[in-house]
Amino acid sequence: MSSRSTGRRPRPAYPVLLLLAPALLAGCAPGDRPAAAPSTVWGSPSAAATADLPAAAAPSASPAGPSPSASRAPLRRVFPVRADDVAYHPTHSAYPGTDIFADCGEPVVAVTDGTILEVSRVDRFDRRGPLGPYNGGLSVSLLGDDGVRYYGSHLSAISAGVDAGVRVRAGQQLGKVGRTGNANNVCHLHFGLSPKCTGHDDWWIRRGVVWPASYLDSWRKRGNRSPAAEVTTWERKHGCPKAPRTTTGAG
Repeated sequence: MSSRSTGRRPRPAYPVLLLLAPALLAGCAPGDRPAAAPSTVWGSPSAAATADLPAAAAPSASPAGPSPSASRAPLRRVFPVRADDVAYHPTHSAYPGTDIFADCGEPVVAVTDGTILEVSRVDRFDRRGPLGPYNGGLSVSLLGDDGVRYYGSHLSAISAGVDAGVRVRAGQQLGKVGRTGNANNVCHLHFGLSPKCTGHDDWWIRRGVVWPASYLDSWRKRGNRSPAAEVTTWERKHGCPKAPRTTTGAG
C-alpha cells in the first residue's frame, strides 16, 4: 500500500514563478546596477598622501581643550621690598645693580616663583679683605622659573626654612632689610640680576650684570616686566667670566 505522500501527484510550481518574475526583474533593473569601474587597475595612494593620512582613530584620553602651555598663566613678579617708604637709584657704582633703601626690618620678598640657590646666614665681611666675596653680608639668591637669578644682600635676618633647594613663591618673605656686610651702616637691600653660573665663587656675577631700575619701576607699579631676555642676551655675549672686572663696590 503506497503512502499518501508518495502517491499524491506534485503540484506544478509555475504559478509561483509567474508571481515572482516581476519582482526579480525589478530588482535587476538597469538603473540599480552598479556602474562599471572606469579602470581595472587599482592605483595606490602616493607616499606624500599616505604620510598625511591620520592614523586609525582611537578614543580620546581627555576632552578637547587648550593645551596646558596655552592656558598657563604668565610668571608673576613683585617688588623685592614690601614697604611703603622705599627709594632707589637708577645707577650704581662700579657695576650694574641697585640699592633699595628702606627701614631695617622691612620684609624682603621673592620677586617671582623659583628655587633658592644660595644663602649666606653669617656676616663674614672684613674691611681688611678680601674685597668682594663677603661684601653682601647676609644674602639670598633665587633662581626664578624664568631663568634669572635674583640676588638680595645686606639683610638683617633670613627667614626660617629659606635654604638652598627650597621652592618659594612670588611675594614670599625671604628675610629682612638690614645693614650687614659693607652696607656702611645704612639700612638697604642691594639687588642684582644675573644668570646662574656654576659654583659658589661667582660673586662678581651674582651681585648684578644688568641694570635693574627699569624692572623695579614696573614691579613697583604692579607691572610684570621680565628681565629674562636681557639677562639671556648678556650671558650669550659674556658667558660666565672666571674673574671679576673690579673688586670694589657694594654687594
